[in-house]
Amino acid sequence: MDIVVLAGGLSTERDVSFVTGSMVAKALRENGHRVILLDVFMGYGEEEQSIDGLFDRSLEVSLTVDHVPEQAPDLEKVKASRKDQSDCFFGPNVIALCRQADIVFMALHGENGENGKIQAAFDLFGIKYTGTDYLSSAIAMNKEMAKSFFIANQIPTPHGISMRRENRQDDLGKLPVQLPCIVKPCCGGSSIGVTIVRDEKEFKAALDEGFRWEDELLIEEFIQGREFSVGVMEGKALPIIEIAPIEGFYDYKNKYKAGSAVETCPAVLPKEVTERMQHYAEQVAKVIGLTTYSRIDFLTNENNDIFCLEANTLPGMTPTSLLPQEAAVVGIDFNELCQKIIDLSLKKYSK
Repeated sequence: MDIVVLAGGLSTERDVSFVTGSMVAKALRENGHRVILLDVFMGYGEEEQSIDGLFDRSLEVSLTVDHVPEQAPDLEKVKASRKDQSDCFFGPNVIALCRQADIVFMALHGENGENGKIQAAFDLFGIKYTGTDYLSSAIAMNKEMAKSFFIANQIPTPHGISMRRENRQDDLGKLPVQLPCIVKPCCGGSSIGVTIVRDEKEFKAALDEGFRWEDELLIEEFIQGREFSVGVMEGKALPIIEIAPIEGFYDYKNKYKAGSAVETCPAVLPKEVTERMQHYAEQVAKVIGLTTYSRIDFLTNENNDIFCLEANTLPGMTPTSLLPQEAAVVGIDFNELCQKIIDLSLKKYSK
């Protein structure tokens, strides 16, 4: 098949997306496909042009990527570096290339990748893509909205409130939140802009940091305990993986720097807790409408009470990513996983 692996974009997870895309592209080539790794924002070339025959020289056309920097990208610099300086999100020739492909592997993370906008555009253009649809993507991306789905379906989740920039309240005493708490962007990912607040003096700085990235924040009770993630493929939960950072919490650096966290799969948990967490993961995918594959994040406290944090519609596929580790436990290697995602995604177009 001719496949475009779409990465990059303008989210804070731009650099992570490139590494996901690079690994996926390599795997799909090894599986016998002709693959172009493409930056959705930069596109191919400096202007719209004939793209006939590009899949014949896919390696020459593709991006090359080596690692994830420890800091989030400067998106203003990224915008300034685009040669055509168009106000269109899609770079030159992106839509035309994606229309030529048999399917687009969505290796995007964060805004305009996981929020459903690109999926909706592709639906209108008749472009086939991997992963879930635009509506479920949009619901999962907004942590406040996803939390309302959890609550409505008796899926336990930390107590929290949202705060918009125009209604900012720096006085923690006037909010229905107790310390310690977590302040995080409502639609962000990779723990960018996330702060653990342990006293009132830290709250204002946490809001400042959060509002650097978005206009809406989520403020949740802090759950002291263990962190887990559960992949879901075609509605069925994979083995649970536990993530234990060596230092601090599971922030941007610890997620993408090899050796920064100890990851154990299958997680060591009582059988009853394992089954309950996997059940909740499957329920999250069902109630939000997530198809093909997803990854659901959880915490447990000292009593093994379970708290659902969020759903990820395009889980990372980097060297340290969680979903590939979970799939490996049930005998699915990385190349097989990439192919399985393609095959499952194509099913929705054959109905």
